[in-house]
Amino acid sequence: MSEVGEFRRVAILGVGLIGASFGAALENARAGLSIVAYDRPEVLRKLRAKFNWETCEDLASAVRGADLIYMALPVGAAIEMLPGIAAQCERQALVTDAGSTKTRMCKAAAKVFADRAKFLGGHPIAGREVSGFEHADAELFRGKRYVVIRDGRGKDESDFRVQRFVELLRAIGAEPVWSDAETHDWAMAVVSQMPQLAAIALARVIAEETDETGLPASLAGTGLHDLLRTAGSPYEVWRDICMTNTENIARSLDRAAQAIDFLRTHLTSRELEQEFAGANEVYRALRETDSAPRADETQTGKPAGKAKSNG
Repeated sequence: MSEVGEFRRVAILGVGLIGASFGAALENARAGLSIVAYDRPEVLRKLRAKFNWETCEDLASAVRGADLIYMALPVGAAIEMLPGIAAQCERQALVTDAGSTKTRMCKAAAKVFADRAKFLGGHPIAGREVSGFEHADAELFRGKRYVVIRDGRGKDESDFRVQRFVELLRAIGAEPVWSDAETHDWAMAVVSQMPQLAAIALARVIAEETDETGLPASLAGTGLHDLLRTAGSPYEVWRDICMTNTENIARSLDRAAQAIDFLRTHLTSRELEQEFAGANEVYRALRETDSAPRADETQTGKPAGKAKSNG
């Protein structure tokens, strides 16, 4: 396998929303690319009706000969699969994942791939509250940040396979962002995982308060629909996230509970006005960030005293 050129054969392990969307995006961006999909037999049977990809029910056959192996699997399943991938894949291959937590994944991969293929942790900040290849979208990653995890030794960015993958991310419209695993997990607990669980908690309160007449749920407007959009996410997607980033998520939920307690004790004071003003600033900043032009690649550093290890 040469150190020049592009990826020619890609094995996608797990063809749900992210895996199938990645494959569809690759087809649009790279003509002549060979894609092989690995998943459960019943999933692959349905997949063949939508995509003209090679399919494989055997892991060893799927990864053998691939120069890019893309794991779009729950974190726990991906970790369990690492030894089998390492035993069968090409030594010059790049193995990457798309999981929402990174510390445990990267630590497990570092042991397995120590003298084998190159592993690169990754996380596309893209997705929907629905799952399954039926909802795959080749444009899912366009304009979205894609976190790429450095190993701390400063060698990742110079590896030709990593450079090739970063170029591929740009080709499908994604915006690479470098981070270390612990900072990533702390950040995602705050901006993604805590809000997800807050939506679940809010949904429970509404369900328990709603009576046989349908009130108050029947009076809900678009604001509540917006707040509860992620409450439609399936537990199967979030189980491993909560199990592999528990400390950071628990800390974020504690902070949210403290903020709610503060609001409850200041419902009739001027302090509430200040809370609204602060929230308005955060909202405007997020809107400006979403609409601002971005560089091709950005960096994230570890804020002192913030990042939490998953052990």
